[in-house]
Amino acid sequence: MNRDPSGGLPPDGRLESIGAGAVVTTLCVGLIAGWLVRRVAASFDRTAPLVTWTQSLVLFFGAAILALVAWHTRRALDGTQPRPEPHRLVNRLVLARASAVAGALVAGGYLGYAVSWLGVRAELADERAVRSGLAGLGGLVVLMSALLLERACRVRTPDDSP
Repeated sequence: MNRDPSGGLPPDGRLESIGAGAVVTTLCVGLIAGWLVRRVAASFDRTAPLVTWTQSLVLFFGAAILALVAWHTRRALDGTQPRPEPHRLVNRLVLARASAVAGALVAGGYLGYAVSWLGVRAELADERAVRSGLAGLGGLVVLMSALLLERACRVRTPDDSP
């Protein structure tokens, strides 16, 4: 990205997509935190949390909403639908970026929790691993839908190639 000498925005005023480094770092933080949940609960003589089907369903439902918003946004910017006001596009971009970070953190957390149960011989260990893995997959789908929404928010200029 070409920045101006003062360290501000690029001269053309464009924003870059959320970086892979931010997503991977957030995912790794979530993995470590999720992996530690069972161990911290055991160290305080507490029962490890149960993951219900509701958590997975909510994540997949949220991902579907983000994907639908991305589809409508892309159609609006391609001229198929009325073009939204600029502030609405900015709101969608903020939603996309926040959802990408949240999706990565949630996916990492649930996947880390699922990994912590692998090979453990305890009551409900397999159930916790499967449900956490499915919720982690839901978090990854939220992340992908958010990245699609962020991409859909790009406004093409006449000098952009298709």
